[in-house]
Amino acid sequence: MSNNVWDLFSLEGQVALVTGGARNLGRDMVEALAEAGADVAVASRSLERANETAATIAQETGRTVRGYQLDVSEEMQIVRTIGQVIEDFGKLDILVNNAGNPRSSGPPEARSLEEWNYTFAVNSTGVFLCIREAIKHMMPRNSGVIINIASVAGMVGKDRRQYEDADMLGLPVDYMAAKAAVINLTRDYACYLGPYGIRVNSISMAGFERGQPQPFIEKYTYMIPLGRMGEDGKDMKGAVVYLASEASAWVTGHNLVLDGGYCAW
Repeated sequence: MSNNVWDLFSLEGQVALVTGGARNLGRDMVEALAEAGADVAVASRSLERANETAATIAQETGRTVRGYQLDVSEEMQIVRTIGQVIEDFGKLDILVNNAGNPRSSGPPEARSLEEWNYTFAVNSTGVFLCIREAIKHMMPRNSGVIINIASVAGMVGKDRRQYEDADMLGLPVDYMAAKAAVINLTRDYACYLGPYGIRVNSISMAGFERGQPQPFIEKYTYMIPLGRMGEDGKDMKGAVVYLASEASAWVTGHNLVLDGGYCAW
């Protein structure tokens, strides 16, 4: 490959799978990877949304983009879907573990074991299972890239005063714990898979603005040195292409923080 900087960012000839790829940050990542030249599998719990996103981005970029139904809390769905993606595309070069979120929220003293277990199932265990299946294909090829989407929620405690006067409950304690697990899972997999030429990194974001109540936006923005929340369609795209491409060929075990300086105070 040429060492021209633009060539280093090219994903031409690569195949990527993005879980939770049908909307919001997942959609941005699918679009960015396709714009950089990759063919992309879009996985979502809603096959209809996955197909709609895939069709739109395929038309916009000219890449092969296909939708798949996947609930990452279901082990056999993960096994089948990753196997199907590899069969359909012939290989898998890039895995982006984006699917996840709590099903509900509430104060720590009110969280049930069922809620805790569900949050870990979709945010941590699902990541482990997707990696397990992908590396069965990547290790014999001695190449591959894995990007796990974590959160600043896994790095710092939550200032719940931000939710006062906003009629919001905020992220639950189980989400904070699950995302912290993703960050260290990333580090250990990077150490284990390095000898196989497989890079493993994570991305931790602060909040993105999506029509939240104004009191919350004002309090949250006050905590960000750059003075704004994240922007869909912009702030995630460059990061995922960087970590997926040869531009980051010597980067592994790293947690790339996209937070406008939120954690720098």
